[in-house]
Amino acid sequence: MAYPQSPQFGEDGFQNVRKPRPLGWRQTGKLWWDFLIGGKPAGTVPAGTIPVQAVTAAQLDHAADGTLYRLGHSTVLMKLDGRFWLTDPVFSERASPVQWAGPKRFHAPPLTIEQLPHLSAVVLSHDHYDHLDRDAVRALAAKTDVFLTPLGVGDRLVRWGVPREKVRQLDWWGDVALQGVRFTATPSQHFSGRTPFDRNATLWASWVIESDDLRVFFSGDTGYFDGFRTIGERMGPFDITLLECGAYDRRWQDVHMLPEQTLQAHLDLRGKWLLPIHNSTFDLAFHGWSEPMETLYTLSRRAGVDITTPVIGQPLVVRQPEGTHPWWRSE
Repeated sequence: MAYPQSPQFGEDGFQNVRKPRPLGWRQTGKLWWDFLIGGKPAGTVPAGTIPVQAVTAAQLDHAADGTLYRLGHSTVLMKLDGRFWLTDPVFSERASPVQWAGPKRFHAPPLTIEQLPHLSAVVLSHDHYDHLDRDAVRALAAKTDVFLTPLGVGDRLVRWGVPREKVRQLDWWGDVALQGVRFTATPSQHFSGRTPFDRNATLWASWVIESDDLRVFFSGDTGYFDGFRTIGERMGPFDITLLECGAYDRRWQDVHMLPEQTLQAHLDLRGKWLLPIHNSTFDLAFHGWSEPMETLYTLSRRAGVDITTPVIGQPLVVRQPEGTHPWWRSE
């Protein structure tokens, strides 16, 4: 479906404010060779089991309002205004169009879809496999009031069987209030597509999530761009920023931030606490699996930025977050 009413929609589908620099055919070929044939260095996958804290229904019932649970990669469960909200749900074994090949999880989710509470909304940033899990969406449809998506992503959900009345699609800067919590789709610097034939057919977005006294920023996937400063000026400051830091490489930094750019994005957004996401679950790049956490931890300490790195599944109370615990060093 075309969206001619959107300023982001052009002749080649949706587009960024600043067009990412394309890789030449030689670089592209080398990149695929490295991914598929064996250019991966040692250490991109943990040698042992990484720590995960199980999340129980009783724990969720008694959790303080404003508690977050990082469930893996960019999947975050939030308790705001007494209700539950979930970002980019991925529960499958692999972030892939098939479950017999593709990036495999380092850890099981801290709870199953069946164990999740009723969700007021599922918030989706874009349609890539490591953020939009078809099986998870189908399983969540019965226990979710609303699916919030960027333009076009909601149409895909409807084709998968999600009732259309449960889907709300927003363009950048569009907003909606749900049961006392306001969601604004904000710009990001990325791309979309699940096959070679649908590149940029749907929009990508970051999200601003506001309850009565808490303000959360969720990046989805993005390269560093001037939009962070604009979002910070228009909608900041933020009590916590959930910012991607992982699956990066200098060859594709226009669509995935390097750690130093993640830190700068947090400063641009006028964030108080920084929670790095998009790491420690899948092998999607060429860096060591723990490098994103370690590098950003070091950079944040030097800059005097408050960073919090809970173990997967560990509750984080935004009003009283714990500081950095370098759990990845114990692997």
